[in-house]
Amino acid sequence: MKKHHIRFNQEQLRTEAVPYTAADYVRWFLLRLAGVAAVAVVSIMTFDQYFESPKVRRQQREIAFLESQVVLMEEKVTGMSGALGELTDRDESIYRNIFGAEPYPEHLRNPGIGGADRYRELRGLGQSEQVIELREQIAELERRMLAQGESFGQLIELSENREALLESIPAIQPVRNSDLKRMASGYGYRIHPIYKVRKMHWGMDFSAPTGTEIFATGDGEVVEVKKKYNGYGHHVRIRHGFGYETLYAHMSKILVRRGQRVQRGEVIGLVGSTGTSVAPHLHYEVFKEGKRVNPAHYYFNDLSPEQYDQLLAASESANQSFD
Repeated sequence: MKKHHIRFNQEQLRTEAVPYTAADYVRWFLLRLAGVAAVAVVSIMTFDQYFESPKVRRQQREIAFLESQVVLMEEKVTGMSGALGELTDRDESIYRNIFGAEPYPEHLRNPGIGGADRYRELRGLGQSEQVIELREQIAELERRMLAQGESFGQLIELSENREALLESIPAIQPVRNSDLKRMASGYGYRIHPIYKVRKMHWGMDFSAPTGTEIFATGDGEVVEVKKKYNGYGHHVRIRHGFGYETLYAHMSKILVRRGQRVQRGEVIGLVGSTGTSVAPHLHYEVFKEGKRVNPAHYYFNDLSPEQYDQLLAASESANQSFD
């Protein structure tokens, strides 16, 4: 920088050299500083507009990678959910039917979740909704998998006791075919022989001569032995386990005692006409989980397909019961 500048002196009509003052130096410095700053700002803005730094490019690559991973995880979660759904369908329609198990409770298989916002910390970000939805899908999948594991645990326990289960199911007729006069009445609405009104008949009536042998239809324990003069008359109830019970009514003689263990095919009494009955017969009922069910669906151990079809047709005919 020069130490002076040229100035025209109007009084003397000539030019002269005038030294720079401190204020001139300060002004010169500030002007150049402002120019440099302006150039820097313009350069930075231009660079940001048209160029990307290595750090920004690296961050953008990471964001793109993470977004692709989220999409991939969504696809996998959807696939896993579909596979679990198929497994659940098999569990309900095949596996549990094989072992005679009740459907797994719906409120346990699909439990709901309430309460406060569990994903508050995720909200307000660029991919918040996508990530929250994925988290919710994963949480639901975890709950369903846990429930399915519990269901399979029950089936494993049943499979380990499969032999005992098969022996306990009431799977034979309580009276021999050769001893039957006829199938007097089946499960369903029938005309009551005494009251002459249409009533629900909760079992099956096997017409047979007095003294005909009555058999336990599955392994179990005798839990009730009663001798009454109305209703079921002399009757026996057997608890087989696995939710099964059977009732044998209107006996002429009872041959077992309460608390006795019996096996399928063992004679437990003789046919009679005690209680509310109009002719010698056995009234037989089957209970599953405390509810009466049609006994005709359980005669699969000692009947041929043709015999079973005939028995089922006879049991479903609308006629008068014997009790």
